[in-house]
Amino acid sequence: MFPKDTYVNRRQQLMADVNDGGLILLLGNEESSKNYKDNTYRFRQDSNFLYFLGWDQPHLAAVIDPESGETTLYGDDLSVDHIVWMGPQPGMREMADRVGAKQTAPYKSLADTLANAAASGRKIHYLPPYRAENLLKISRWLGQTPDAVENGHSVPLVKAIIKQASYKSAEEIAEIEKAVTISGQMHVAAMRSARAGIREAELTGIVEGIAIGAGGDVAYPVILTINGQTLHNHYHGNVLQSGQMVLGDFGAETATHYAGDITRTFPVDTKFTARQKDIYELVLQAELESINALKPGIPYRDIHLQAARIMADGLKDLGLMKGDMEAAVAEGAHAMFFPHGLGHMMGLDVHDMEDLGEDYVGYTDTIRRSPQFGLSALRLGRELEAGFVLTVEPGLYFIPELIDQWQAAGKFKDFINYDKVAEYRDFSGVRIEDNVLITEDGHRVLGAPIPKTVDEVEAVRNGG
Repeated sequence: MFPKDTYVNRRQQLMADVNDGGLILLLGNEESSKNYKDNTYRFRQDSNFLYFLGWDQPHLAAVIDPESGETTLYGDDLSVDHIVWMGPQPGMREMADRVGAKQTAPYKSLADTLANAAASGRKIHYLPPYRAENLLKISRWLGQTPDAVENGHSVPLVKAIIKQASYKSAEEIAEIEKAVTISGQMHVAAMRSARAGIREAELTGIVEGIAIGAGGDVAYPVILTINGQTLHNHYHGNVLQSGQMVLGDFGAETATHYAGDITRTFPVDTKFTARQKDIYELVLQAELESINALKPGIPYRDIHLQAARIMADGLKDLGLMKGDMEAAVAEGAHAMFFPHGLGHMMGLDVHDMEDLGEDYVGYTDTIRRSPQFGLSALRLGRELEAGFVLTVEPGLYFIPELIDQWQAAGKFKDFINYDKVAEYRDFSGVRIEDNVLITEDGHRVLGAPIPKTVDEVEAVRNGG
């Protein structure tokens, strides 16, 4: 946890930004069962609750009252029966004092607090519930249907949180750097351990073990696959074979739940083939030039389009695309090879604040999401500002099903050389990703350096 003043100051800013006579409800998460009640998934606290209240324990909630300036922490002290199974835990008064909340109350009394406030005409500000148990709680407390609750979340509260949490403090950046450095250790371990004949699952176990061994967890389900053309591939049942590449997209989450999000791609053999190297170095060029262009005031959508043009030009040089590449990117022809966005915000969530609404986080009233295939998947399009932490992750993929669909429809035949593309149907994909802080005068790549040039990757694959 951070010092008490961090949480007090955050809540004071929140109260100043949401001050219409209503109450602010922040719900923590509960334990979630896997296959029966007492066999639970590893607990993960709600990130908004962590941001304003800090406590990483289930069955907690808070009500913040901008009129009185007070925060009440709702929860229950554990009984001896609980302590026998779980060990001693901080009491409610201790938890409240630690984060500067003046009052505590039993969890069950929260229902009356909200009912009384609603009866007196006070608005209840709550966030979009992404867990069913929280949706049903709010439904009961407010006497509304689940559908009404889903549609009735507070947009002012959403915007007030994004206004604060988009800008990372020094203490947050230190945690993210720690997460990124651990993530780098995970990737180097995968590069060193990979060989023909090993299963993807074995490499996955190695990298997950590093994250947990560092005191945290993985920040999101591990993508570690020979089928890198599937963007979010969580299947780990394949055996690595000579001539293939491995795409690993995974990162660590620290004990405070700040995330790292790194991708590296490497050959199963100890050297890239000529064809693998061509595509890899094209993606690397796009990544490096994108990072170099980062600074306050530039719309990230422009950086995305710059990366697309770099890769389109390279694909044209390889004979995979043809014609005017400026026009090709404007019309979206490149998206057959690059169907996702260049990156997203990152912090307590790997897709930072995504539960609050991706367009609120990544776009503005003047920079809106495009409906164009590929560009529509860009999670961050707004102008960059100092304090933002974001990912830069260009990639090139050869997705047979997408190739077949576009070719059958005659899409972009003036820009795509389908005969040449046919030679790459079995290529899979390459993605390279780093995490970057926007500074007052530019940017800084976070964490210890992680091998990514061809020479660096091949050195690790050869035991370096």
